[in-house]
Amino acid sequence: MKKIILAILVFFAAVYWMLTAYFSDVTINKYPDRDSVVENHAIEKGWIPALLPNSAYDIEETHDIDTNQLFGRFSYKPADEKVLMEALKPYSESNNTYRWENFLFKVDTRNHVVKFRNLPGTPLPKPTDSKKEV
Repeated sequence: MKKIILAILVFFAAVYWMLTAYFSDVTINKYPDRDSVVENHAIEKGWIPALLPNSAYDIEETHDIDTNQLFGRFSYKPADEKVLMEALKPYSESNNTYRWENFLFKVDTRNHVVKFRNLPGTPLPKPTDSKKEV
């Protein structure tokens, strides 16, 4: 009897896992450089901020349509740091958080890495929506 119950539990756990993985609205995208982002229209779709520096590389973006959350990161070359920082406005004094349009940024100027997310409460663009690149 214990084997039957265990088999049923394993079966339902497997079905649950397959359904949540299959029907998940979480999308993860990785791009080697800015050119790849442009080719894939990620800026136009609203998944990547348009102020992405020309030297950006190792770009990652994760968005979840169900929770309206978008997270990403990229690295950049020091030559683009001044222009990037001039475009950002301080958002929180306590933890080096900046804002640009509907995005929040954490900038690690020592390692030249930027983490970004959508501004909380800001809806994500629908899959068919597109934004013009700035």
